[in-house]
Amino acid sequence: MTDIPIANRCECGATAGPLGVCADYYHGILAEEQADPRMYSWHAPVVCAYLLQHPSRAREKYLDGQFRQLQLYVDQGLDALLRVAAHQVARNRHGSRSGYDMAPLAPYEPLPPGGPPGRFRAAFSGLPYREGSFVADGHEAYGRRIQLIAEATVEAWTSLRA
Repeated sequence: MTDIPIANRCECGATAGPLGVCADYYHGILAEEQADPRMYSWHAPVVCAYLLQHPSRAREKYLDGQFRQLQLYVDQGLDALLRVAAHQVARNRHGSRSGYDMAPLAPYEPLPPGGPPGRFRAAFSGLPYREGSFVADGHEAYGRRIQLIAEATVEAWTSLRA
């Protein structure tokens, strides 16, 4: 087996895809979301999964909340995550309370110590990119792929507890 050059590997352990490393895919997704409100629906799980797979690009103090959000998404789906996000935005808009309301995320496990995991069974550099888009085969297919990345992220971090 040949070693993969460092330039072709990502912090998450994945090898580069046709667009490059995961950061290239992540930035491509963020750019495409700006023109596609339906694709933007998956913004929160994309950000949480990317930062948990690449924690050197994240602020450590937020990783626990992002891990809990990702667990909520995997457990209850996109609509539940969007409701929690809307609750946070409304709460902040009204200025009624300061800080993030952790109550909706309380049932979920905290971020395990000892991370990050060395590999994830699904990573951003594995996403298909066709016809200049991540959603060329439809939003549902894109959503399923983001779900797989989210599940792989939660699974890898949770395995650190064992």
